[in-house]
Amino acid sequence: MSMKKQIIGLAAALSAAVSGPASAQSVRDYISIVGSSTVYPFATVVVEQFGKSTDYKTPTVESTGSGGGMKLFCAGVGIQYPDIVNASRRIKKSELDTCRKNGVKDVVELKIGYDGIAIANSKKVQPMNFTLRDIFLALAKEVPDPKGTEALVANPYASWKDVNLTLPDQAIEVLGPPPTSGTRDAFAELAMEGGCKTFDWIKAMKKTDKNQYKAICHTVREDGVYVEAGENDNLIVQKLHSNPKALGIFGFSFLDQNLDKIRGSAIGDVKPEFETISDGSYPISRPLYFYVKAAHASVIPGIREYLSEFISERASGNEGYLTDRGLIPMSVGERRKFADDVKNMTAMSM
Repeated sequence: MSMKKQIIGLAAALSAAVSGPASAQSVRDYISIVGSSTVYPFATVVVEQFGKSTDYKTPTVESTGSGGGMKLFCAGVGIQYPDIVNASRRIKKSELDTCRKNGVKDVVELKIGYDGIAIANSKKVQPMNFTLRDIFLALAKEVPDPKGTEALVANPYASWKDVNLTLPDQAIEVLGPPPTSGTRDAFAELAMEGGCKTFDWIKAMKKTDKNQYKAICHTVREDGVYVEAGENDNLIVQKLHSNPKALGIFGFSFLDQNLDKIRGSAIGDVKPEFETISDGSYPISRPLYFYVKAAHASVIPGIREYLSEFISERASGNEGYLTDRGLIPMSVGERRKFADDVKNMTAMSM
């Protein structure tokens, strides 16, 4: 069957999959993808490969951030909504609830590999070596009173040496992702909270007042020390190169692709490298995902084939072309599990 006839034949199917104002009059003949800026460079490579090696049209990919992508993805079922959302953190229950409320009932979750979050600076200066506590004290909006009391104060630290005497006497200046970014969410959970819970009296709050605990550990200071640099990680890299005193936060793949300009800081003496992220010794590492609408998979041409390409051995395996771009591969067992989920379009539960 020709692609044109297939698209015409699928129009009725998609109309049946949607209702009310979302009812489709025609069918898109390409895949629509939104989401994470971290996953974006991996997705664009697969999209280009998919467009060149198959008869399907090249999918569109938009970098909106994980949170922004989830809002678009969960808004409804139909050709006006994306088919796939990339995410640099797992979908939240509240987001999945929004999906279901808007008729996106069968969401397929696929892990594509792993990534580390790098804290990097220009190669013009010496690399840093932080602890997770250093990161929390430097960037949290409120921190424990330096006088030693079990009370919180507005963050008073201006230089890295104020935070830790072993660090340089250099103003704290960090460029990082905005709240809509999955990298920001993961950084807050893994790095900031990791340092926050080294204070026993704050850690104890997790059992007594979880909301307060999260607010303390995850809230970034707003006094100009942390600068939201948008979803364009390449822009952060450029700014670090021109401003050696600043540090930047972004996915390992961007560090790996720009080692001629920047270098990653160590966390607890462990540098952000392929091997340390793969073996779990680098403390700020996370899985990467994308989510697919099962209702679209049998209607929009090429979705299953695109997913199969992404998680194939040649793309995301140990010697795959995505590993050359900085993706840390899954185990063989994990890839087989998600390959089965693609084949069966197995919806997630949460």
